Amino acid sequence: MFLALARTWTVALAFAAFAAYAPVALVRRRARLRRDELRDLWPDVVDNLASAVRAGLSLPEALTQVGVRGPVPLRRPFARFGEDYRATGRFSDCLDRLKAQLADPVADRIVESLRLAREVGGTDLGRLLRTLSAFLREDARTRAELETRQGWTVNAARLAVAAPWVLLGMLSVRTEAVQAYDSGPGVIVLGLGAAVCVVAYRLMLRLGRLPEEQRVLR
Repeated sequence: MFLALARTWTVALAFAAFAAYAPVALVRRRARLRRDELRDLWPDVVDNLASAVRAGLSLPEALTQVGVRGPVPLRRPFARFGEDYRATGRFSDCLDRLKAQLADPVADRIVESLRLAREVGGTDLGRLLRTLSAFLREDARTRAELETRQGWTVNAARLAVAAPWVLLGMLSVRTEAVQAYDSGPGVIVLGLGAAVCVVAYRLMLRLGRLPEEQRVLR
């Protein structure tokens, strides 16, 4: 589109690179939104498990109940756990499949706590789940406050990086205004500008990124 508009190969290639990166950026954004959504849902899952355990249900029954009464986005993996357990009766193997489907560090901790409780027994599982629920809610509240405070700074930095390219796109309407970028010096200027923007954008993301919990109990 930009080649037909500006008739300048260098400008067209620059915007083609942006378009090629767009699907990657979209997938990363959706993954980040999913992590944020799950961060708010895990306390409800833990509360469901604690209530079921307190009511006298077995651990397989408690996990299966999350697939019926738990948060809607997380019901399907727990429903599959119930189906697997009814079909095989192997609690540990079904937990492994549940953990692989959820692929979340909080889910790893919950699953391993339940596995340990199943294997060695004990009466502290309810207290552990309630403590974990309170911790997860406090963590989600703190992270939401930090993300709100840093949002203006991050968005301003993104705008600063995007502004030169928006201006270049507007100049592309007038072919004579961007013809200079097809020359040797123009290619150098455009390349250096792109490199500076990429480095600045990556640096901004690194400096503004909040620490993410890693999966250590796979």
